[in-house]
Amino acid sequence: MITVSQALAHLFDLVAPLPVEEVPLISASGRVLARDVRAGRDQPPFAASSMDGYALKAEEVERDAMFKVIGEAAAGHRFEGQVGAGQAVRIFTGAPIPEGANFVLLQEDASRRSDVITITGDPGSKANIRPAGGDFTAGTVMSAPRRLTPADVALLASMNIAQVPVTRQPVVAILSTGDELVMPGEEPGPDQIIASNSFGLHAMLRDLGALPRLLPIARDTMASLHTAFELAADADLIVTIGGASVGDHDLVATAAKQIGLQQSFYKVAMRPGKPLMAGQLGDAAMIGLPGNPVSAMVCGHVFLAPMVRTLLGLEHKSAPSKKAMLAEDIKANGGREHYMRAIVRDGAVTVFDNQDSSLLTVLSQANALLVRPPHDPARKAGDSLSYLPI
Repeated sequence: MITVSQALAHLFDLVAPLPVEEVPLISASGRVLARDVRAGRDQPPFAASSMDGYALKAEEVERDAMFKVIGEAAAGHRFEGQVGAGQAVRIFTGAPIPEGANFVLLQEDASRRSDVITITGDPGSKANIRPAGGDFTAGTVMSAPRRLTPADVALLASMNIAQVPVTRQPVVAILSTGDELVMPGEEPGPDQIIASNSFGLHAMLRDLGALPRLLPIARDTMASLHTAFELAADADLIVTIGGASVGDHDLVATAAKQIGLQQSFYKVAMRPGKPLMAGQLGDAAMIGLPGNPVSAMVCGHVFLAPMVRTLLGLEHKSAPSKKAMLAEDIKANGGREHYMRAIVRDGAVTVFDNQDSSLLTVLSQANALLVRPPHDPARKAGDSLSYLPI
């Protein structure tokens, strides 16, 4: 049995960033930028008015001063002439500042009769002009890797980048195993339960940026398992759920070895999630998760998420943890690293009393996994401990 950190090291050896592909900007949100990109132009490309008003010379601005309006500038339509002494150009937000002007008088600070304006309010000292290149200049870099947000997409559009280099999304095949399982919506027999792990992991993987693919449930026969593995042949990562223990009906490891699995490890010193295995199966990495619902989901957070981030070219490290103070005393931990379902609220963490690995209701209420090292002593309220946000 190996430690969680040792298991992660083995898993990272099984995966590497996937190839780069270019996608249209409209499809880039949520994808991982694979190469640095550079702005193709300044933004704004010219000095522009930030308000509706009148463009004129700053040195002439004072209360009761009068100016002749000689033209108009609007967004997309610049004034082609030059502003001279005693002159002004009617200007609207986003319009280029006319040559010779360096101040925009707010329209509410002026009165107009025909083509003459008079400054009637306090013009202040703010020029109300956005300088050319005030947001970014040509050559400004957006650095990779990064998972692109909607704000990033807006910035890329402003940079005039229409095709975006991103890491290919990993295809993850999810295979639930067991005669006891039926799909949601089906009528289970008297000895059957609903398959839940695969749907929770599918949602988790999709949120991570992968392309999860749910395979049909494999029954507890070698023929059914071999068929399932054939369906997963084109995946980058194969995730099996259940059947990884050593019972008479736990056939996943045997079936996988028969078709070429090179096993990296089996069993991890953690709670929940001890019966975990992984290895290389053809061109794909494979990880076998426990069948208990909470065990599978916890292993998803601890192991699957870092693997997917690695495939996407993001950080090559374990899931990021945070610190919080215990709200209540907790007992000493045993010999395995324990990931305890908990709630973090206002900087304090409260552990659920019942940590049974079959209780999805408790996991659904939790927003954190409190991480207890092996043989961690009893802890008092106020002690600071690490947790994984979930």
